[in-house]
Amino acid sequence: MLEIFQKGGFVMWGLLALAIIAIAIILERFITLYMLASANPLKLVQKVIDIIEEQGLKEALDYLYDNPSPLAKVLAAGLEKVHQGKVAFEDAMVRKAVSELAFLDRNMIYLSSITTIAPLLGFIGTIIGLMKAFNTIRITGEVEPELVAGGISEALIATGAGFIIAAPAALFYAIFTNRINVYQRQIEEASNALVEYLLEKGIIVA
Repeated sequence: MLEIFQKGGFVMWGLLALAIIAIAIILERFITLYMLASANPLKLVQKVIDIIEEQGLKEALDYLYDNPSPLAKVLAAGLEKVHQGKVAFEDAMVRKAVSELAFLDRNMIYLSSITTIAPLLGFIGTIIGLMKAFNTIRITGEVEPELVAGGISEALIATGAGFIIAAPAALFYAIFTNRINVYQRQIEEASNALVEYLLEKGIIVA
């Protein structure tokens, strides 16, 4: 493996750096999106509604204060303004959501960039390798396989490495993007469900 890395030329160091960054982002995104944001928004809202029904608003707020999920903080911000009307209630949730849910898209732009930069860097290695091969031919005046093999090998290794890094990065980007979209839809549905419940019960006025 080390020998292949060395044959790929100096661009392999750049590709290695991209691979390390991609792995770090993928691990961070996985922990954030599938562990920290694992709570089902619809179930959380139903739990809040059940507490309001059985115990009251104060107890529901206390439950949300003790819940570490970002959605709980968003809902708590709304319930704090429940007596100020629907507009104030929704505005409070929206403003809180902007800060609390910013973590969903964190570092995604870098993962997306790696899917583009890695193949381009690989192509740069390809060009350099081919230039070395043709330069060898120019100097020797002969097309001997042994003489040009090094440059061609460098070209192919760099190209392959670029795609090997870009492919999983693109796959995980698609997976994480889908997870973010689903989670955001669930949050919107959960928030709407809570608003509808409060309006129906007359706890909040339109």
